[in-house]
Amino acid sequence: MAKQYTIGELINLSAGYLQEKGCSSPRLDAELLLGHVLGLERLDLYLNFDKPLNADEVAAYRTLIGRRGQRIPVAYLTGQREFYSLPLQVSEGVLIPRPETEFVVDKVLELLEPGIPTEILELGTGSGAIALALACQDPGFRVTAVDVSPAALAVARANAERLEVQNQITFVESDLFQKISGTYKVICSNPPYIKKSELSALAPEVAAEPALALDGGVDGLDFYRRIFNQAASFLEQPGFVVLEIGWDQAGDVRRLGEEAGFTWLETVKDYGGHDRVVAFKWE
Repeated sequence: MAKQYTIGELINLSAGYLQEKGCSSPRLDAELLLGHVLGLERLDLYLNFDKPLNADEVAAYRTLIGRRGQRIPVAYLTGQREFYSLPLQVSEGVLIPRPETEFVVDKVLELLEPGIPTEILELGTGSGAIALALACQDPGFRVTAVDVSPAALAVARANAERLEVQNQITFVESDLFQKISGTYKVICSNPPYIKKSELSALAPEVAAEPALALDGGVDGLDFYRRIFNQAASFLEQPGFVVLEIGWDQAGDVRRLGEEAGFTWLETVKDYGGHDRVVAFKWE
């Protein structure tokens, strides 16, 4: 008769395996994946530490642990990621939302008056994280969410419908401004900003994400140049540009914005103390 594993035994075994495979948070990953299989929160796992699992549950869990050992991101395995306290669906066709990107949402909210109808343009929406967070914060916000990837837009639309904000968001398949018209109070984006030469050195989990959402060109600044070169034509006066940046790009992005005629307002640091978001004004 096959051994019947308990929740505690499986977590301990799996955490050890994932540590051997180089995962940075092996126990957390083991807990999240078992919680996903069983439909339990992490606390509930510990309240049921000695509960034995059936063969189907163990098999499903082993499959996920095996894939995590291949360094597939946990969010792709569970199909979920929380962003701005919102449960988002994600797939391998979109960038996994990061906590640092919440600073883009925070800065946009700082710049706008609540309760006033406002047009916002988000470039490169991916899973829709930024657009959805903004729409959920204020029913007066109307967001045009752009992405060049049809697969990403399908995920973003599904998230908007699940969160019941689809009437506030217009999704457009476009290469940045290519198919955009009208003017907006804010243009915001988390564009690709990794240098092409650094892509091959990325952690396996990051390398598993779409290259389209990572590759910022030779110096990592291609998309910032493109945005600043065109943004003024799509902004109200006054209007704002809010962009996520790489930790070492604040000076270069500020220079690009100012050379294009924008007034730099602020560089915002993230939870780790790194430069993460820059804000500009157009008037």
